Amino acid sequence: MYGNLRRMAGAGAPGGSRDGRRRSAHAGAAPSRAMVGALALLLLAGCSDGASDGSVPDRPGQRPKSVAPFWVNPDSKAARQVSAYGKDGKSGDARLINKIATQPVAEWIGVDDPQGEARGFTEAAAKADREALLVLYNIPHRDCGSYSKGGAADGNAYRAWLDGVLKGIGNRATTVILEPDALPHIADKCTPQQFHEERYALLTEAVGKLKALPRTKVYLDAGNPHWIKDPGRMVEPLKRAGIDRADGFALNISNYQTTAENTKYGKKLSAMVDGKRFVIDTSRNGNGPAPGGDDPENWCNPPGRALGAAPTTKTDDPQIAAYLWIKRPGESDGTCKGGPKAGTWWPKYALGLAHGAK
Repeated sequence: MYGNLRRMAGAGAPGGSRDGRRRSAHAGAAPSRAMVGALALLLLAGCSDGASDGSVPDRPGQRPKSVAPFWVNPDSKAARQVSAYGKDGKSGDARLINKIATQPVAEWIGVDDPQGEARGFTEAAAKADREALLVLYNIPHRDCGSYSKGGAADGNAYRAWLDGVLKGIGNRATTVILEPDALPHIADKCTPQQFHEERYALLTEAVGKLKALPRTKVYLDAGNPHWIKDPGRMVEPLKRAGIDRADGFALNISNYQTTAENTKYGKKLSAMVDGKRFVIDTSRNGNGPAPGGDDPENWCNPPGRALGAAPTTKTDDPQIAAYLWIKRPGESDGTCKGGPKAGTWWPKYALGLAHGAK
């Protein structure tokens, strides 16, 4: 059963980027109905996130809904790594990676079967009485041709892909992080001017269509405090992309900036966009960013980083809707500092993040 589920767990993986934000175009195979049914059986079996014998953890279960209502994928790459380490007798490493496996991490929808993937993840989440957390990352001219270049061939291809996602989500509870990098790359002029109007149109349409679904929340990416340092520069891009209809904006995706800095930045930006709430990616910011030095890619697989605060909607701040793990901890930012291709699971880096976690 686990073998069949692996294809779904690997779908749509992120990388990292300049100023901490590139992602990969990798996409796994879409989950079939058989896979979804098998996953439902696994969930109903009541797997726990504890270690029954005090050494190797079991398959992860769900977090308390009142704290983290988002779905934990019991067959994620991290969960499979825990099992592999257990079989190899590496119980200490298994317990470290279990810090990742037991948390709800965003699923990045791939390009080949958006409807199947979106349906698979949202159905599995619904059967576990949880909410799916999805990332849509397929905008044309994505990532300015860097580590995670790619995206839909043109606007029509993007619309067709989005329609598949919409059909897959349906009426199931879902939070969507919409197109990481897309607006900050307009603000920093990385995306050429001739593509701006199309991008705004596609994002506005996407926000509108996603919000027309009965139980879907949408957050537009707004960069991080060390990328677009003046939050005022993000106001026009957000407004032109439909922030008025969205639930809010997202900060720090695939980056390492501290929660405190993101909170300060987010509150300034929120005040400029009618008080919209925001979410912060805390997946890898436990030790903050790497020292700048002379490394132009200090955002890419920096050593010595750590997992940040666990995903939760209990933020103790009315402006912050949630702390989320949007970037998938343990997956590479790109082929730098010995890393594999962006979005590839990298056990060594995952162990480092978990070891450094407070």
